[in-house]
Amino acid sequence: MKREKFIAAALATAAFPLVAKSFGMLGQTGPGKGFKTDKGAGRLHGHIKLKGVNSNIMDVKVSGTDTNGNMVIFEQTSLSQGRGTPLHIHHAQDEVFYVLEGDYFFRVGDDKYHLSAGDSIFLPMKVPHAWTQVSAKGKMTVIFQPAGKMENFFVTLAGLDHEPDHDELVTLFADNGMQIAGPPLKIE
Repeated sequence: MKREKFIAAALATAAFPLVAKSFGMLGQTGPGKGFKTDKGAGRLHGHIKLKGVNSNIMDVKVSGTDTNGNMVIFEQTSLSQGRGTPLHIHHAQDEVFYVLEGDYFFRVGDDKYHLSAGDSIFLPMKVPHAWTQVSAKGKMTVIFQPAGKMENFFVTLAGLDHEPDHDELVTLFADNGMQIAGPPLKIE
């Protein structure tokens, strides 16, 4: 009996690296080496100028393709005082914001927070959240884990030749793994 358990454990241990690699559990399988993304630049897609929810600019700093879909990192230049996102849910992604410049107001579930330069906030998947830009300008690092379809979402918004209406936004959110759950957040 002990020998059977030993053999089963040995086989499972030997197979783990293959299984883990196939599920992306052993780290990046993207470019195979480090890279630098310059200040004020996007690694891919250039400056992604949003439409619809706000008029901010998203620069990809680390792409989902760099991390085998494990995460994506953006730098957001905020140009939309008094605007942000509708209350929404990410069904399969956690989100982190780190404020570099400016002031923001966030809602996570029923909790509300004011954030300024140096503050960070964690938004767990499946929890409704929204944010609004309080200051005239701002800048944040935004991280999604896993990457999901967030690059596609921002590139699609930027590529529209018009400002999307509410129904179009509902569809765009749904097509990219999110759900609009309420109106944009008002500053308190």
